[in-house]
Amino acid sequence: MGEKRKKREREELIEGDKETNNNYESSNKKKREILPSMIKNKEKRSSVHAKLKHQKKLEKRKKLKARDAAEKLALELGEEPPPKMVPRTIENTREPDETVCRPDDDELFAGNDADEFSSVLKRERMPKILITTCRFNSTRGPAFISELLTVIPNAYYFKRGTYDLKKIVEYANNKDFTSIIVVHTNRREPDAFLIIGLPDGPTAHFKLSKLVLRKEIKNHGNPTGHLPELVLNNFTTRLGHRLGRLIQSLFPQDPEFRGRRVVTFHNQRDFIFFRHHRYIFETKESKENVSKGNKAKEDSKNKNTKGEKIAKEKVIARLQECGPRFTLKLISLQHGTFDTKGGEYEWVHKSEMDTSRRRFFL
Repeated sequence: MGEKRKKREREELIEGDKETNNNYESSNKKKREILPSMIKNKEKRSSVHAKLKHQKKLEKRKKLKARDAAEKLALELGEEPPPKMVPRTIENTREPDETVCRPDDDELFAGNDADEFSSVLKRERMPKILITTCRFNSTRGPAFISELLTVIPNAYYFKRGTYDLKKIVEYANNKDFTSIIVVHTNRREPDAFLIIGLPDGPTAHFKLSKLVLRKEIKNHGNPTGHLPELVLNNFTTRLGHRLGRLIQSLFPQDPEFRGRRVVTFHNQRDFIFFRHHRYIFETKESKENVSKGNKAKEDSKNKNTKGEKIAKEKVIARLQECGPRFTLKLISLQHGTFDTKGGEYEWVHKSEMDTSRRRFFL
C-alpha cells in the first residue's frame, strides 16, 4: 500500500511540473509575440507590418481556393454545394417591424386607389410642380433650384418675396399645381427640403445635406429634355411606401427611354440618397484569358478564311452622373398642407426613437 501511494505522489508531482512548464512556455510565447506598433524603428516596423499583411492575404487566398474547390467537387458529384457565408450587416440584422409591406397585403393596394396621389399615378393628371425658396435666400439656393428644374419635368420657379406659405398654397391650388417644393437655406447653404402635395397634402419635411452641384461633379453629363425613368429603392414600411408615392407623384408616369435618363431615390438606414444619371451603351473588344495549350486552337477558331483575326465585341453599359447629388432625412410627415400651429402629424422623428442602430422607419 505504501509503494502505491508513493507512485501516485510521484505521478502527481510530474504532472504538476508539466503544467508549470506549459504555463511558462505559453507566457514566454506571449512575450516573444511583438506587435508592429511596439517596434520603435520605423523601417523595421513597416517591414514587419508588410509581412503580416502579406501572410493574411495568402491565408485569405487559400481559404477562397479551398471553398471554390469544394463547390466544384460538390457539383461534379451531383451534390449541393456548401452554403455561402452571408456577412452580418446593419441592414440584414434590423429590428423586426410590423409595418413592413408584404406583396399579399390587399388592404395596402386597396388604399393606393383612394389616396391623394392616385390621380397623378393613374395618369389622370399631369404633374405640375411649383418650386420656391425661403424668404431669405442665398446664392447657392437658386443654383440648386436651377438644377432641380432640369431634373423634374413640368416644374416652374417662383420667387418667394414676402408671401406666406399659406398664400402660396392657395395660389398653387388656383393654378392647378399638383405639388410645391420649398428649398430652405441657412448660412448660404440649402439645409431643408419641403414637399407639399396639393390640394389636400400631405406635407413632408426633410433635412437636406451633402449637396454637390453639377459643376462640382467630375466628368459630369448634361441631361436632355426627355422624361426620366424613376427608381425608388428600399421603401419597405407603410411610412416608406407612402413617402415613396409622394416622391413618385412629382414625376410623369410615362418615361421616355430614348433619353436614357434615370432619377434614383435610394433609401438606406432611413437616409434617402438622390442621384441623377444617364446610361450610355458602348461596344468594346472582349479579351478572353486562354491557356497556352488551347491558344493555338482558339487562334485558329477566331481567324476567318483569309487568316485574319476576328475581334469579339461586347456591349457595355456605362453610367454618367448628371447631378445634383444630395441626401434627405425625413423629419416629419404632416396631414394636409403646411400648417405649423394647428396641423396634425402622421409621423414625427424624435430623439427618443433613436434607441438602436438597427431600428429603421422607412
